[in-house]
Amino acid sequence: MAAVSKEALLSRLQGLGINSIVHEHPVVMTVEEQSKHIGHLGTTLSKNLFLKDKKGRLYLVSALATTTVDLKALSQRLGLGKGGLRMAPEDALQEILKVPLGSVTPFALINPSSRSVILLLDHQYQNQPKLLFHPLVNDSTIEISNGDFNLFLKSIDRTPSYVDFEAVVTVGKDQPPDLAGFVTELAEQPSSLDTKQSIASTQNCSIKEVASAKFPNSKLKVPKEKVHIEGEFQKLIRDPQELVNHILDETIKATMEKVKDVTHYTDTSISNEIKSQIGPDLQNLIMLFKNTAYTQGFVAGCKRQI
Repeated sequence: MAAVSKEALLSRLQGLGINSIVHEHPVVMTVEEQSKHIGHLGTTLSKNLFLKDKKGRLYLVSALATTTVDLKALSQRLGLGKGGLRMAPEDALQEILKVPLGSVTPFALINPSSRSVILLLDHQYQNQPKLLFHPLVNDSTIEISNGDFNLFLKSIDRTPSYVDFEAVVTVGKDQPPDLAGFVTELAEQPSSLDTKQSIASTQNCSIKEVASAKFPNSKLKVPKEKVHIEGEFQKLIRDPQELVNHILDETIKATMEKVKDVTHYTDTSISNEIKSQIGPDLQNLIMLFKNTAYTQGFVAGCKRQI
């Protein structure tokens, strides 16, 4: 199947009612080069990594250029061991994402061939008024709001999966991988992709990040202990009543803050402000539920096999 073109992508966005701005510029291969042409926009650029694990599963990691993405730590959090992730080979870049080198972008998931690619997004995207991505080629950049970007993802049956890449999570026997829920059972890619030399299939990544991606494979360690979720919402996950109280408290708090001087707000603006305050909190809770449920099922299944 032919690759979706830049023009077809822009037409798709227009059809969805998305207001995007296309900034044309010379071909760029790094965030530094890209910044020379569109740095004046005042919007943080993004970097995109196309990765592969030892089972052939493919991942597209998209984060702000200023976000630190430790691939060894991410590999552990996904349940792949310290060396479970490496850069995908160039063949996969062309056959799956169907974009040229230097053009890795979440928009490439519009291609049906990329259906099995796992997308992980920087949670800081949710706080950005605008996002910048290549429109399948690296001689231009699309400026789009986060809300419209999510609308695009939903139009291709993708649920945005936001991750705090800089979170410090210690994975061990008492703390299973917190991102294991994102790893689905997918068929391995054709072996021909394994025989090619792995290259830096990235867009706007630092040399340090590229180098850190190339490390030996390690066996997947199956957690066998009871699931423990550390962090801010640990108690909420385990106690439904606490969760309900938390949601109500946050809603009431946000409402009271916005109606102190109601003359400055319309019903719509109050609603939007409340959603913006409690939305990320609720998304985090739901994601934790999802990851916990997956991990518990994974552990139970492994114990049964053992």
